[in-house]
Amino acid sequence: MTRRPLTIGITIGLRDPGESLWLNGIKQNALYLAKLFLHSPLGHRAILLNTTAVPLNESLPWDRSRFETRPFEEGWEGLDVLIELGGQIDPDQTARLKHQGTKIVSYCCGPEYVQNIEAMIFGRPLYDSIFINQHYDCVWIIPQIWDLNRGFFETLRRCPIQAVPFVWDPMALEAATRDLPHSGEYRPGHRAKRLTVIEPNIDVMKFCLYPVFIAERAYRQAPDLVQFLHVANADRFARENREFAMLMRHLDLIRAGRASFIGRVTTPYFLAEHTDVVISHQWGLPLNYLYLECCWQGFPLIHNADIAKDLGYYYEGHNLEAAADGLLRSLRHHDSEWQAYRANQRKRIGRFLATDPALVARYDDLLFNLVDG
Repeated sequence: MTRRPLTIGITIGLRDPGESLWLNGIKQNALYLAKLFLHSPLGHRAILLNTTAVPLNESLPWDRSRFETRPFEEGWEGLDVLIELGGQIDPDQTARLKHQGTKIVSYCCGPEYVQNIEAMIFGRPLYDSIFINQHYDCVWIIPQIWDLNRGFFETLRRCPIQAVPFVWDPMALEAATRDLPHSGEYRPGHRAKRLTVIEPNIDVMKFCLYPVFIAERAYRQAPDLVQFLHVANADRFARENREFAMLMRHLDLIRAGRASFIGRVTTPYFLAEHTDVVISHQWGLPLNYLYLECCWQGFPLIHNADIAKDLGYYYEGHNLEAAADGLLRSLRHHDSEWQAYRANQRKRIGRFLATDPALVARYDDLLFNLVDG
């Protein structure tokens, strides 16, 4: 069948008219996906559709002349495809879309299996705000959550499940760092380095404990190379969690007064102003925006994300000895190769970019498999 331009809606769910792109990654995800569709040689139309009552105005943190953005009720008619991403559609909206022949896709980029388990075990409210829509035409799942979440979605959503490529773009990062020195990119500094951990610490998948231990192991071997350790999203643990506080007291970094446990940070600014090296550890979520942001800006990243083994300083699994070795290697040698490192990282990240022709073609295949299927 001859391919044609499609009209594609992508949902967002604004909570505030001027909501920051750095509050979470979901709006960035919608923008990057829209940018990818707009780069198709077929000339698709991509519309961001807000599913909440929050008004759309000039305070939106993106250019509406570039990224068409409408309330859902003003943009749903005539859609070929609706991708539910950052805001949920309700049963009535679903029925209207199905009636006009729109294909509906659930684009899944969060670890919902683990989130549901934790909601059940720890009594976290979840289903008072979630509608389990069983009328999708397909569920698209990004690679880093595929293995752990596939069976969960297959069983609950009752429709075909498809793995889709991860999409990223430096546009939000570049907008945030435009006025920072060196556009927020890494520059060599003092011999002793500032280490940073920016795990969200909201579930077991991305928690700060092993990154802190990696910093500790490196500090024990070369204390003169470590100036300080910042651990973001961890202030409440240090203040209120007895087990966390007691455990930290066994570490040399803590005893030496070379660590702090702080609140939420905005990644681009904290990298530029307070960071020389980023240490990360994940368990079942082997790729996220943080890794790409750090590497794009040239910061050494110590990580175990096996989908991106060629980025940063990779260590396997939970091997903290290898992680500490990678950290020490970055502390000793990164400044002698920082320019080549940044250029190499950007080249390798190219496969994830919304402007990559191969990635655009892959999504065109996904779209037309859906529309023509």
